[in-house]
Amino acid sequence: MLDERKANILRAVVEEYIRTAQPVGSGHVAADPGVSVSSATVRNDMAVLEADGYLVQPHTSAGRIPTEKGYRYFVDHVPTPARLANPDAQQIRTFFTQAHGELEQMLADTSRLLADLTHYAAVVTAPPPEAATVRSVQLVGLAPRVALLVTVLSNGVVDKVTVEVDHDLGDVEVSDATALVISALMGRTYAEVATDDVAAAGDIAGGALARAALGALRTVAGETSSGEVFVGGASRVASAFDAVTQVSEVLRVLEQQFVVVTLLRDVLDRGLSVAIGTETGIEPLADCSVVVSPYLVNGEPAGTIGVLGPTRMNYPQAIATVAVVSRRLGETLTTG
Repeated sequence: MLDERKANILRAVVEEYIRTAQPVGSGHVAADPGVSVSSATVRNDMAVLEADGYLVQPHTSAGRIPTEKGYRYFVDHVPTPARLANPDAQQIRTFFTQAHGELEQMLADTSRLLADLTHYAAVVTAPPPEAATVRSVQLVGLAPRVALLVTVLSNGVVDKVTVEVDHDLGDVEVSDATALVISALMGRTYAEVATDDVAAAGDIAGGALARAALGALRTVAGETSSGEVFVGGASRVASAFDAVTQVSEVLRVLEQQFVVVTLLRDVLDRGLSVAIGTETGIEPLADCSVVVSPYLVNGEPAGTIGVLGPTRMNYPQAIATVAVVSRRLGETLTTG
């Protein structure tokens, strides 16, 4: 733990470096309203903070910049959560008041909203389908040998599956198949689908179509079991880093859905809401930080949202924005 004076000096350095991206000198820190000591005292304390690994001097005669340890102390000791600026809070309220339609579109739009508010790349993961129960089922004929199965899940996901059979479909067969599929799916997760009623139907009208529909649905569910990832504001990465190679490496990571999902889950599993630099565990993100939060649907964790930017990110603003957006997203999905 740092004493109050050194903690205030570290805070002043971090806040100024976040704002300017330039090494911070003792004179600037001494002028901070929360420091109130002489430049000489600040210089001495900055030297101690450097020796203890909280600050580093990039070159002789320059000011100091925070290290990962310095950022971590800053994040862990922010006294109170930042309040969103009124325009940002109003933008979030307006967005979720007007948010309608299928889940996938809402999550994609949410990622863009988060990127616009924070000016960092934003990531939103969809709820895995195996965690949701079926709320609604509809089976309709599209062509003589083609039907469409539409399921609405409790987490807001709408799945549409095309079903093909080897014979022409009649209205009675579609109606009977619909009853069988409803019996098998309603109130259950995809993993809990009750196939007994469908199997018992044997060769009666609708049995073959119902079995084909459930088979097609299981295939789709298996392909999307990890939850889809929506990335907004990837172009923000280009303005956040100086080196072209660094930009390309970060963008490459964002394109790998499995890596992104694993990163967000790992951060939360470690009890963190912020991973700084090497804490991400991914080498190309060594100069990045990630702020994450789960969103809840019906009181249960459903997916995750987060922002990715340089270690010099505005942590208070990013943390507050992610928290508010995750809460409003969960509330919107819960109420349908």
